[in-house]
Parts: sequence; C-alpha cells; structure tokens
Amino acid sequence: MRIAMISAHTSPSAQPGTGDAGGMNVYVRELALALGRRGVDIDIFTRRTSAKLHATELVGDRVRLHNIDAGPYEGLDKRDLPGQMCAFTAGVLRYEAGLPANRFDAVHSHYWLSGMAGWLTADRWSVPLIHTMHTLALAKNANLAPKASKEPVGRIVGEEQVVAEADRLIASTPIEAQDLISMYGAEPGRVSVIPPGVDVRTFSPTALAPRTRPREEWRVAPGRPVVLFAGRIQPLKGADVVVRALAQWRDWIAAGLESQPLPALVIVGDSSGHNERTKLKKLVEKLGLGAEVIWHDPVAQRTLAAFYRAADLVVVPSYYETFGLVALEAQACATPVLTSGAGGLSSVVVDGRTGKVVGSHDPGCWALAMRNLLADREQLAALGSAARRHAETYTWESMAERTLALYNGARSARSQARVG
Repeated sequence: MRIAMISAHTSPSAQPGTGDAGGMNVYVRELALALGRRGVDIDIFTRRTSAKLHATELVGDRVRLHNIDAGPYEGLDKRDLPGQMCAFTAGVLRYEAGLPANRFDAVHSHYWLSGMAGWLTADRWSVPLIHTMHTLALAKNANLAPKASKEPVGRIVGEEQVVAEADRLIASTPIEAQDLISMYGAEPGRVSVIPPGVDVRTFSPTALAPRTRPREEWRVAPGRPVVLFAGRIQPLKGADVVVRALAQWRDWIAAGLESQPLPALVIVGDSSGHNERTKLKKLVEKLGLGAEVIWHDPVAQRTLAAFYRAADLVVVPSYYETFGLVALEAQACATPVLTSGAGGLSSVVVDGRTGKVVGSHDPGCWALAMRNLLADREQLAALGSAARRHAETYTWESMAERTLALYNGARSARSQARVG
C-alpha cells in the first residue's frame, strides 16, 4: 500500500514549539514512521519554506518527505496560505503523474488547508480521502482566549467542504468526534476516533542515556518545586494563566497566608505569531516575577523528556485543544499534569488519577490547585505512576494499526461502491 500524506502548512521535520509547528508535526512524523514499519509506503507532501531544503528527503524506512514549491519560501504565514493551495496541489499532482508505477491507494490530509489539496488529489486519482482536522475553527471560536481573534469564515467554509467530501474522518477524542457531527454535520459512520500516540521509550520515567541535568541547568535550589509549561506561546495555550497564578501564590506568601516555597516556572516554547513570547515576558516583568520564571527555547524530544522528568508538575492551561500531546508526553514520563480540561484534554488526563482538571482559567483557582498538588508528595507520586500506565496505552504502533485498518476499510468501501 502507498499513501499520500499531506501536511501543507507545516512540515513534520519542523521543530515543535516554533511558529506553527506543534503536536500535529509530531503526529504526522510518528504516524508515518510507524506505518512505514508496518510495510506501508508513505509520501508526505509539505510546502517548501527554504531554498536549502531538498525536493525529496528520506525520513525513515519507506517514508519520504516532498517539499513542494508554492509561493515564496519566506514571508508567508498560515493566514496567507489559502492563496497558495492551487500551486501546492499542482505540485503534488505533477509528482504523482511522474511515477512509473505503484501510485497512491489513498490520501490522508492533515488540517483543513491540506484537506483542500487532499480533496482535489483524491478526486483526481479516484482514491479515498482520509482527513484529520487537528483543530476545528468552530470549536476554537467557542473557546476563545480573552481578546483573541475568531477564526475566519473562509476557514469554516473550507472545513465544512472537507468534512462533506472525506471518505473517512479521524478524530483524536470522542469530544472531537461529537464536534464533527454536531457542528459540521459529519455522518457518524464516517467518523472514527483514533488518538495520537506517544513514543514511550523516549518519553519515559527513566532516560535512555542521561545527557542533561535540567535542574542544575536551571539553577533551581534543591527541594524547590518546578512547574513546567511546554508549547507554542499564543493566547490559546493560556501560559499567562500560570504566570498570574504564580503572582497570586507570591502574594499569599507575602501576606503570611502560605508557607510553601514559590515554585520555579519553566516555560519551553516560542511565539506563534504576533511576538507572543515578548508579550508574555513583559507580563512576567510587570508582575515582578523575573527571578521566578526560567525561559527555554524549543528543544528536541529527548531533551524535552528530560525536562518533563525534572518537573514536579506539568501545566496545560489551554482554552482549547483537540487532544493535547504535551499532556500525554508528560504522563509518559510519570509526571502528573494539571490542566484546564478544555476540549480533548479531559480525555487525555484522567482527573484525580493521572493528574487534576482545574476546569477554570481563574489564576486564583490555578494557584490553589498547584499549591494543593505540590504540598502532597505522596499524591504526586501516585498520580505519576498512574500517568505512566495510562500513557502506555497510547503507543504509536497501536495507533498505526488502527489507522491502517481504516485505510483498508475506506478502500474496500470505494471498491464496493464501484461494483454496486
């Protein structure tokens, strides 16, 4: 079997936590590699963003990455890309037309922009279109961060068109599946829930090969708790909620209402447009927390796993997530997660068993939740052990097996429809 996997707006080779790169990049890369190990040939198509990138790169066994020319390499962000989908799709079609044999059996597109290209290519090749949304505009608009802009009507219409045309839709959680059905009118029989996986060898309680000692690097005093936020810095992710919670905790100490030491807050990530990291740094300075917050650029997966292990608690205060891969990675490292529970996060983190759900974005509620968790070391240890067991049920191998079955089912349904 040969699958055309489309990730138009961001490459699976990009560093998560920078620009528009995040959990979707990890998803596309790791799913493709796991399918390749099962004997499936995967061709991933993305937009070229640098002249230094080769037209085709070998990512892993049976997995190739194709960088398609569509518009200028630099100067375009995600909002500009709808105007380049015609050029991008033409590049994908030209590549397929040049293949001597072994053409594609299905198209699997990721995010609505890729779905537009996937719709045309699947139709042209007469093969099934499988689509994973990763985020839904209507769901994001219903869960906006304060002062955040709504997703445009053009995206909503595009998503509705992709939903209508796709042979199969993959949702990461039952909540996303229900959103596809209730908000977009998807046929329930075409929606399957297959969550992302996690590399349980890299993200584990024990390092494969110790390469870094994060707490020493961060110069955190022995015994002082560490709270970690990892991800793109944008209003949707809610990093400012944790910063304000830290200020609330500091004020409790100053008023003699709290005796526990103020935790160090480690923020790992970069801006996702509009200089959001700079804005967050200004908030930290305004609140007088410059000495309490440690900043770190996005890091490779093994280093990120070491960061998770070094933290006492990982925070995911997002206003909306279809899934929340950071929460799963942290749990795989046996680190409990404190989360808002927004969207798919309520499926990823089991409240009271692998972490805690705050259910609010009020900084006072977050400060109290962090305080209560960090005060009970036995509870933290119990949550961490359960978190690891929970994460072990999300291997990429099992998710690839389920995805492969879905591909075969879509192909079989197409064949039966032709016969009928």
